[in-house]
Amino acid sequence: MTDFKMTQDAQGIATLTWDCIGKSMNVMSFEALQQMNALIDQALADEAVKGIILTSGKKDFAAGMDLNVLADLRNASGENPAEGVFNGIQSIHQIFRKIERAGMDAKTNKGGKPIATVLPGTALGIGFELPLATHRTFAADNPKAKIGLPEILVGLFPGAGGTIRLVRKLGAMVAAPFLLEGKTLPPAKAKAAGLIDSVSADPMADARAWVLNATEADLIKPWDQKGYKMPGGTPYHPSGFMTFIGASAMVHGKTQGAYPAAKALLSAVYEGAQVPFETALKIEARWFTSVLMNPSSEAMIRSLFLNKGALEKGAVRPKEIADQSVKKVGVLGAGMMGAGIALVSAQAGLEVVLIDQTQAAADKGKAYSEAYMDKGIKRGKATAEKKQAVLDKIRATTDYQALSDVDLIIEAVFEDPKVKAEITGAVEAVIPKECIFASNTSTLPISELAKASERPEQFIGIHFFSPVERMALVEIIKGKATGDRAVAKGLDYVRQIRKTPIVVNDARFFYANRCIIPYINEGIRLVAEGVAPAMVDNAARMLGFPVGPLQLVDETSIDLGAKIARATKAAMGETYPDSAVDNVLFWMESKGRLGRKAKAGFFRYDAQGKRLGYWEGLGAQYPLAAQQPNLIDVQHRLIFVQSLEAVRALETGVLMDIREGDVGAILGWGFAPWSGGPFSWLDILGSPYAAERCDQLHHAYGDRFACPDLLRSMASKGQSFYGQAKKAQSAA
Repeated sequence: MTDFKMTQDAQGIATLTWDCIGKSMNVMSFEALQQMNALIDQALADEAVKGIILTSGKKDFAAGMDLNVLADLRNASGENPAEGVFNGIQSIHQIFRKIERAGMDAKTNKGGKPIATVLPGTALGIGFELPLATHRTFAADNPKAKIGLPEILVGLFPGAGGTIRLVRKLGAMVAAPFLLEGKTLPPAKAKAAGLIDSVSADPMADARAWVLNATEADLIKPWDQKGYKMPGGTPYHPSGFMTFIGASAMVHGKTQGAYPAAKALLSAVYEGAQVPFETALKIEARWFTSVLMNPSSEAMIRSLFLNKGALEKGAVRPKEIADQSVKKVGVLGAGMMGAGIALVSAQAGLEVVLIDQTQAAADKGKAYSEAYMDKGIKRGKATAEKKQAVLDKIRATTDYQALSDVDLIIEAVFEDPKVKAEITGAVEAVIPKECIFASNTSTLPISELAKASERPEQFIGIHFFSPVERMALVEIIKGKATGDRAVAKGLDYVRQIRKTPIVVNDARFFYANRCIIPYINEGIRLVAEGVAPAMVDNAARMLGFPVGPLQLVDETSIDLGAKIARATKAAMGETYPDSAVDNVLFWMESKGRLGRKAKAGFFRYDAQGKRLGYWEGLGAQYPLAAQQPNLIDVQHRLIFVQSLEAVRALETGVLMDIREGDVGAILGWGFAPWSGGPFSWLDILGSPYAAERCDQLHHAYGDRFACPDLLRSMASKGQSFYGQAKKAQSAA
């Protein structure tokens, strides 16, 4: 089988068509690279060939490199995997450089053949690095297509020459958003930004015309011309110096030094800008190898690409259940959560019935979608037609009879079991017998809520995170009686609204909140012990968490935390472990400092709700300890308390798959993405050290750090979570 095929026409144009067999999108492999390389050699050597066009046989150009191939490259390199990775990357550079030079004489830059790329749709990663090496790129006017280099989002950076070429093409400052943020653009905007050369309704015709009329001067890249100067200046140019100083500050400000790929990318750019192009490519390959050999890279690729993709494709879906795609969804409760659920459902093309007690409340919920779409129109991300299409899908009403033909109910009413029970009974009297009933509760056990249902096997939890339209994770909770069809329905619905699902068994706080709450609580404990609030939050941010625990509790609201604490204490009785946390929460609540919504919490806020710094009254009530703890101790308390809770969730069967545990942690509450999630992080530490550190923390700070039996057993055998999962998968 071959991924590349070449045809030649009477005008002497050789067209290389990329079409991966059996895949919906093209992804690059080393085998495919060699196929392409051989065809390029053939075309360059054939005197009848006047020029070459690279294109795709699919609706898109390419999704990038097959990341499994990079992992295989490292694993297949024996005792010196770094050398194997470096040589593999260098082989890509050699092929792309051959395309770039296209047979030109090294001294005169003459004798080359024009090589163009035609992009019918999306071109990402190496799927854009390849066009960057050709002489001109033509794209179809396809507003749904995305063009760019998103590697940084999965713990890598563009390592097939994309980093060096884009900086030399645009300059470091202009290239920064595409390299350091993974920003992608539709074709028209990509052209305006200088990423590609042409956008039209018929890019193939334009490319053919260009190839037939290209001059030798058209083939020489700027960096191969005499007197080339990098746009914006090199590091030792006065303007370039300021650019690189600013870039370094920006990277550190955004990553807090926790993400190895961002630092490596900046180093490759900085060092590569000071040397000839060929040497710069070698520098890029070395830094890319360094990143790929870092365990963080493997963990991020696994969680954010492989595992996330597998979950979205139905890895945990009951296989024997037929398609359960949703046609019409009823949303009960038009508050912030219900309104957000209605919005994402309508955006996915589903009919929505949005119910509330009063018509005014229901209309307000629908107005949330209108306001959201209006913002999208202002930003150029939506149109008036799309806005109307979304609004037409939502029927806001108080009439339960409007639910008579829905196939999924999502209840998002007040977090009170009695209220939920009443509405469950009222709605089940109207909806079809086969309709699945889901609760969006974030804390109440699904098995208990299902007792109000006449069909508990069709009752399930579908837990969204706030704000619904922005958060990618959806937690699906199986009650004790929940059947497979309800699980399949939940998973198929989440797929329709383009979010990532995890499936967990029922227990207090399910999985995500079970781990988030200890994180917040540990931060509050540290404050009560006299640790500087800034140290608490910054320690978390330096670990790679998007926000520290004190900022997080302000964002989610202190009175909500106090309410959860009271309910948990009532349920647990004597075994309740968090009285020290409650002392702080209840005191803050009594002072009316309820968080950002009240413009008063652990932080001070201005009239617009902007944080102004930590509240001075906190220090008066909880004075700073004379001796502050070391940073690592604070960080380990914050990250171990979550990770151990994740292990306990796995140990007790709440969590059924470590892939869901890692993906859910990153997408649900931003667990240090560089680590790949709590299980990946413990694997990076190694189970023997993790167990030893648990014992130290347990002795110093209490039972919440007690080493789970599962981790202790793994430590005694030198095992890892993913190593055990791989063995179990192989055995199956």
